[in-house]
Amino acid sequence: MRLLFIGDVVGKPGRKIIVQTLPGLIAREKLDLVIVNGENSAAGSGITPDIHRELIGIGVDCITLGDHIYKRREINPILESAPNIVKPANFPPSAPGKPWTVVTARDGTKVAVISLLGRVFMRPVDCPWAAVERVLAELPRDVKVVFVDFHAEATSDKQLMGRYLDGRVAAVLGTHTHVPTADEEIFPDGTAFQCDVGMTGPYHSILGRLIERVQETTLTFNPTQFDVATDDVRLCGSIVDIDPTTGRATAIRRLRVDEADIAKLQPAKPPTPVM
Repeated sequence: MRLLFIGDVVGKPGRKIIVQTLPGLIAREKLDLVIVNGENSAAGSGITPDIHRELIGIGVDCITLGDHIYKRREINPILESAPNIVKPANFPPSAPGKPWTVVTARDGTKVAVISLLGRVFMRPVDCPWAAVERVLAELPRDVKVVFVDFHAEATSDKQLMGRYLDGRVAAVLGTHTHVPTADEEIFPDGTAFQCDVGMTGPYHSILGRLIERVQETTLTFNPTQFDVATDDVRLCGSIVDIDPTTGRATAIRRLRVDEADIAKLQPAKPPTPVM
């Protein structure tokens, strides 16, 4: 089976390029499953019920989240009820949302999806290693393919998690830094790994925010509104090929879609009828 993981969607520009290109990507790449980190999809922070419906409606199969999960309180009922969105599994049990879910890919493969939050330079949170052990013990035994989104700041955290889970999950792919890394590989026991798949949003920015606003606050300490930027929008993620019988990855490659690629991924317009 073939899985696409799309990194942190930043605001309306990030959502728009997904809407414009995902159906074409599913067809071109023969994708069986699409997972998206949507924690920055609502104006750069959080997610709303409408955005959840929009992403699922365009072909996204599951949404992972991170440290901005509760920025929009209206998402809480969706976190509790929808089968295709997960909270970080190392959040307290009382926090709204599910620590894991199982979705069915287009080829019929059942895939467990887990989100975890790192600890280095992040908000205080429970141990992600203990949390993933709990989840793995809870998963149905017939689910062979397990995907982990590790939402973390430090590359050391991410590499540690990848090595820790090597051979036990299909992929450990990182989010949160918004910068795509060139370290994708298959570890010795069959787990696909990448420190960060990058953001989906405006790259003429500071991590998706207007350059001028971030510079002003950084240089002067004068607070500004870090609005989402608009230019050089890209979709970034990684495609992982997985053996559904063993749950091990066989290939991983980075994916980048620029604004110039949008027309290539949209269906051709039907010819104008001759009157």
